[in-house]
Amino acid sequence: METVIVKITENDIENRKKIEAAGALLRQGELAAFPTETVYGLGADALNPQASQKIYEAKGRPSDNPLIVHISKIEDLEKITKRVPENARKLAERFWPGPLTMIFEKNELVPLETTGGLQTVAVRMPDHPTALSLIQAGGGFIAAPSANTSGKPSPTRAEHVALDLQGRIPMILDGGPVGIGIESTILDVTETVPVILRPGSITKEMIREVIGEVRMDPGLAKEDTQIPPKAPGMKYKHYAPKAELILVAGVQEKVQERINDLVREGTEAGKKVGVIGTDESCGKYLQGIVKSIGTRTDERTIARHLYGILREFDDLKVDIIYSESFSAPGIGQAVMNRLLKAAGHQVIEV
Repeated sequence: METVIVKITENDIENRKKIEAAGALLRQGELAAFPTETVYGLGADALNPQASQKIYEAKGRPSDNPLIVHISKIEDLEKITKRVPENARKLAERFWPGPLTMIFEKNELVPLETTGGLQTVAVRMPDHPTALSLIQAGGGFIAAPSANTSGKPSPTRAEHVALDLQGRIPMILDGGPVGIGIESTILDVTETVPVILRPGSITKEMIREVIGEVRMDPGLAKEDTQIPPKAPGMKYKHYAPKAELILVAGVQEKVQERINDLVREGTEAGKKVGVIGTDESCGKYLQGIVKSIGTRTDERTIARHLYGILREFDDLKVDIIYSESFSAPGIGQAVMNRLLKAAGHQVIEV
């Protein structure tokens, strides 16, 4: 299969034609990758079970890992769910369009192929003009996980998508680099007290300001279990580079000392070693291939660069990566969630 990469420009008329062509593919049951404000998504008609199945096949994704349904109008939420709780309505009014996914009881319109066999459906409205236009052109309900090979770092540029899915999908809409860089927050609103299943840039504190009580899923801090995942990223190793990734956590000075020791040991053993630090700390590392993920004074830079840095280490063919931990409040919590998944929960405490 030939994959056509279509550049989105500043010309509205040209873009409309390109997006209509991508929408036509989706209506025909085919796939198209597209930018959102979080990461690039791999879209298919969410109400077409065969189309959803093609997503799993293209990504090599386990079929029990549910897909997120993307909509472009809040009123469309009623069409695919059994009910919309009042607290969910408040959150939609506050955060949609935006990087918040909510889980509802699905109705019969949504096939089990889209929900990973579950009776719930994850829904969000992206905050990106190309994504919103494509959803409308494609029929209104687009299932879209991240547009990467399953388990690899999520794509934040069209070239990342092409690297993973060239020849597997017919079209990629290239809208340039994304803004946020990590996936949406996922909140289960079917529970009496809503539960965050995946942290993101919409934080627990932001949600609490709108609806009051909310809790974090206890499984976020643990290794994957055999329980069927209710949301993407809960069960399987995700976001992982080809090299082994190990986090080092603790007081910053001690972390830097330990990483220097580990890099020296690895280098002496003939390994190619990578280090993930920050603008503030990279100068403290004496050996290895050192990359800054951003500055601790602005957590958003760390989130934005995370997946790109992991992919750069893939290109450099390093054998092992040691990363500082990022336990800051807010979006730093989401960054740690992704790093823990990528590392398979390998953490050295110092």
